[in-house]
Amino acid sequence: MWFCSTLCEIVVGIMVSNGVFCYGDSSTVLQAQEEIIEMKDVFSVKLKRRRFVGQKNGGTLLGITIFKCLNKEGNKLTDCAVHLNNLSEDHCQSWFRHLKEILNGFQNRPKSLKVFVNPSSHKREAAHVYYEQVAPLFRLADIKTDVTVTEYEGHALAVLKECELQAFDGVVCVGGDGSVSEVAHGLLLRAQIDAGKDTDYIPTPVRAPVPLGVIPAGTTNILAHTLYGIKHAVTATLHIVMGHIQPVDVCTFSTPSKLLRFGFSAMFGFGARTLALAENHRWMPSSQRKDFAFIKTLADLKPEDCELSFLPLQIPQEDSRESDRKKKEKIKKKGSKDQWHKIQGHFLNVSIMAIPCLCSMAPRGLAPNTRLNNGSMALILVQNTSRTEFIKHLKRYASVKNQFNFPFVETYTVQEVKVQPRPKSGLGGKENTHLNPASAEGNYPWNIDGDLMKEASEVHIRVHPQLINLYGVDTDDLESSQATCNCI
Repeated sequence: MWFCSTLCEIVVGIMVSNGVFCYGDSSTVLQAQEEIIEMKDVFSVKLKRRRFVGQKNGGTLLGITIFKCLNKEGNKLTDCAVHLNNLSEDHCQSWFRHLKEILNGFQNRPKSLKVFVNPSSHKREAAHVYYEQVAPLFRLADIKTDVTVTEYEGHALAVLKECELQAFDGVVCVGGDGSVSEVAHGLLLRAQIDAGKDTDYIPTPVRAPVPLGVIPAGTTNILAHTLYGIKHAVTATLHIVMGHIQPVDVCTFSTPSKLLRFGFSAMFGFGARTLALAENHRWMPSSQRKDFAFIKTLADLKPEDCELSFLPLQIPQEDSRESDRKKKEKIKKKGSKDQWHKIQGHFLNVSIMAIPCLCSMAPRGLAPNTRLNNGSMALILVQNTSRTEFIKHLKRYASVKNQFNFPFVETYTVQEVKVQPRPKSGLGGKENTHLNPASAEGNYPWNIDGDLMKEASEVHIRVHPQLINLYGVDTDDLESSQATCNCI
């Protein structure tokens, strides 16, 4: 066996009988006369020894093993082990130290992580996902972890306010979109507190101090799909291990008197009332609860009476997709950057999204014309229409067709939005309050990243460019999503 190396790559000559053996999701055995391994793809190196059963230390030295990240079809990543046989203790120790020095030179790769696991997410599978699929890869990459299994809503937020964040290179959340949203909010809130900001009013928030990693273990997993192009725990873990960093825009949601929370996306109207109804039936299994809430809210489809004010983006993004031409024309007609525009009316749904929000139910994204970090939000207004037409609009999300190509749907690229609900008066305001008890109490439900928030007053949404780093990549650079949906 011979070796030769540069700082950027190692060329390893391997006898066919040794081969290259892949683990993780791969069951294939690759065989090659010569394998080129770039160090940017390597995340761990170990001394390989033969040990007897029960033996923990020592053993006969067989060589070294290099673990690398391997790209597979469908945006998946897996780990791959390359075994290099050499019985010389001196040679192996020398190569081991040299390779470890190179790996330690990658600045974005975490060496210590704070991990939050939500055991209640989806099918209560988060703990299993973490300990069976994620933790072994962290150990393999020599990443130290401090794990908190959350016990109640707001637990992660409470821990983040008090913990020593400077001891960690990143924070990881294992759970669904609601859990991730809570951790992201906690990270950003902690940043404002550390910077001495007034947390009731933050027009210019400071950035999160460390990156956030997302391990999908929920139902929809919008952030995971948006960052990785797939719901796959091993892929998400390897993006974290490899230190793939993606700056992402974040929104602040506030009333005239206080900050409500940080978030990536929000829905008011149908999307929020569906979530509110699902939360009122927590005793039902997760999938049944959400199906029930969706059908029940659709059966009692009613618009929200509200006033919308928004500040358009002055210069539309050049890389926007198909419906951007229509949005550019609207923005040019509406006026300049500093001019607020108002729309009053009845809306079945209002979506405000700073990220594309990909998921299996919407493979193109709930807001396909925005990006992770282009400094803008997509404002999507669905005006009052018949139930049949609204269902047609919903079905479009699961196809490759333009879901906004309806006369009752309007889209805008904006920097700020204000939503002011207008309370119903008379007998009509008392109808079907069992479907929306929050409205009956004067509070209107909001769906912020899958978390329910209730607010009676005007909500002001601002986008803040690249406010947080997430472990992941720009999905525009990945393969097209193959996800399909038959849920409607």
